[in-house]
Amino acid sequence: MAGERGGAAAAGGQRVSPAAGPCAQLAAPQRAGRAASAGLVARLARFWRGCVALWRARWQVRVGRSGQPLASARSRELQARLDRAIVDGEFCFHYQGKFDTAQLRLVGLEALLRWHHPRHGLVYPNEFIGLAERTDAIVALGNWGIDAACRQLAQWRAAGLPLVPVAVNVSARQLCQPGLPDFVLGCLRRHAIAPGLLELEVTESCCIDDMAQATQGLRRLRALGLAISLDDYGTGHAGLSHVRMLPIHTIKIDRSFLRDVGGGSADSDTVIVASTIALARGLGLQALAEGVENGAQLAQLRRLDCPQVQGFYLHLPAPAAEVAALLSAGRVMVPQHGAMRPGADAQ
Repeated sequence: MAGERGGAAAAGGQRVSPAAGPCAQLAAPQRAGRAASAGLVARLARFWRGCVALWRARWQVRVGRSGQPLASARSRELQARLDRAIVDGEFCFHYQGKFDTAQLRLVGLEALLRWHHPRHGLVYPNEFIGLAERTDAIVALGNWGIDAACRQLAQWRAAGLPLVPVAVNVSARQLCQPGLPDFVLGCLRRHAIAPGLLELEVTESCCIDDMAQATQGLRRLRALGLAISLDDYGTGHAGLSHVRMLPIHTIKIDRSFLRDVGGGSADSDTVIVASTIALARGLGLQALAEGVENGAQLAQLRRLDCPQVQGFYLHLPAPAAEVAALLSAGRVMVPQHGAMRPGADAQ
């Protein structure tokens, strides 16, 4: 799961320097020549300050003493409401399908968090997960997610729909909670859900920060019968020894490695993807490529014998009511040409 975290980052997800833009090539006057008048220097200084002030106002950037942009008003508003939003039921899941690569049969769903903010409408995780991680809200939000996934599985079952495993993302702080396995077990029992229908996804960085504690926590969760996926593989610093130590079931190849896959040349990304698939197979693990956005990528992944795929080309994240049709069908039909791209970052 990348994201824009502030108002200044709305265009492309990058921080905007307060001195960037049309005035960037105008250096702040440090020292005038001997022949320059004091009045000219003063006017240049005022002009420079005006440029910077105008650019700050335009991009809504506030700068602290350290020179780093401070949180936007929107970010501060979101953070202030996080705890209340969890209690008031403003969060929900949109579900994205996971498919076997050969036949595109549905093999699982990933639960992707959404926030129905009363003023801002639908807010994506790239805006609020980072805020939640600064406080205990990330643990409360994670616990809500595990219970919500189990509850939704029970509702689909009551409707007579066939079930597939649902994956929920777990943060580093939640993983380190000693009571997490007992909490998960309580959710499974409360909703009468078999452990094999709940999957937890953890990122590389989540495990690397404290490998011993992460391994211990994951082993306790695996002992309950849950599947564990290593998400965003290849973007962190997990070496082969780390992957071998972790009690995981699936390696999810990060979407960043699929951008040039299927382009018709033996690019480095294709080599990395092929190597990761071979690594997973050699370790007895499942490999899933996420971020499939076009038919060429899907075709190449089939040639590379990647077992599972996920992405916008196959299925856009959708509310639970809309996923019922996918569960009934058990597979997906994809367009023959082009890519399906949502209007917003759906992760």
